[in-house]
Amino acid sequence: MTAEEPAAPASDAGLRALLAAFSIGDPDELLKLRDLLAGLGKRVFGMLLCVAALPAFIPIPGLAGAISGPLVMLVGVQLLIGLRRPWLPRFIADRGPHRHSLMRFERRIAPWLARIEKVVRPRMPVVLDSRPGTMFTGLLLVVLGLLLALPIPFTNYIFGVLMLAYALALIERDGAFMLVCWGAGLIAIAVFGVLSGALAATAADWVDSLF
Repeated sequence: MTAEEPAAPASDAGLRALLAAFSIGDPDELLKLRDLLAGLGKRVFGMLLCVAALPAFIPIPGLAGAISGPLVMLVGVQLLIGLRRPWLPRFIADRGPHRHSLMRFERRIAPWLARIEKVVRPRMPVVLDSRPGTMFTGLLLVVLGLLLALPIPFTNYIFGVLMLAYALALIERDGAFMLVCWGAGLIAIAVFGVLSGALAATAADWVDSLF
């Protein structure tokens, strides 16, 4: 490592520290996902989910959900089936955000993260590491990613913030906070999925396409 290269973030770093570390360097540099996820240990799915949530904050109707939704579902499926490390197709692993995008994002949410990090901490690891807990987290992310991908008006920011909460729980290794995220996820599914009928209609279309 040269003097100009920033040190790699520690595997036990929190979300704010990770974002700050990745923000150091050439603003125009493309940060490949494979590099962003290297050396993060158990926090790797949380960082991937954080990156997957970034497009949800793009103020372009339809585009944000079309990008973020499938990426969130990809994270959810891999947690659901029990992968210990994320698998990414090469065409996704070789892509990622430009550093200036992470820099802007880090500046916007750093004050909020500073407040939240006062209450989140490593605890209740069984919620994060047990097979049932991991599967349930994955299942919720699959459904939430599907809802995010659907053209439901005025929901991108809501789901984006919710995905960041899940990412924070995974990165900070806070099982108690993940329980809160589970509750918020179930409420979001009820409000935007079941009550709106969007999720049921999509499921029906999928079933019809099989026959």
